Amino acid sequence: MANVSMTVNGRAVERTVEDRTLLVQFLREDLGLTGTHVGCDTSQCGACVVHIDGKAVKSCTTLAAQVDGASITTIEGLANGVDLHPVQAAFKEHHGLQCGFCTPGMIMAAVDMIERHGGKLDEKTVREELEGNRERHHGC
Repeated sequence: MANVSMTVNGRAVERTVEDRTLLVQFLREDLGLTGTHVGCDTSQCGACVVHIDGKAVKSCTTLAAQVDGASITTIEGLANGVDLHPVQAAFKEHHGLQCGFCTPGMIMAAVDMIERHGGKLDEKTVREELEGNRERHHGC
């Protein structure tokens, strides 16, 4: 068992978890943050993307114990109260989803990409950067 302490969406949390507990499981099962999804079980679809200390990471391949002391942002923590994050608002306005299952991970990856590249994004870069967020989990 491991004691973990981290900040999730601006809130300090402490728990004791099994050593093998994945971050995605911790977020969903221990904290009830179900916006982060498990899609493919192979780290290919990106439905589980969260930000760890400001960087997009697939939470299905990260152990909760590995992020002890880190700051985690999930899709639930992206909005500012009732005001959607600009990327969330853009996805909503432009119907940027299919079934919606992968949308949270796609948004989290897109926010990270925009923060790293700023206004220097082109279509090729967007396609390459979002390659890891494909809908391989159920073929919607």
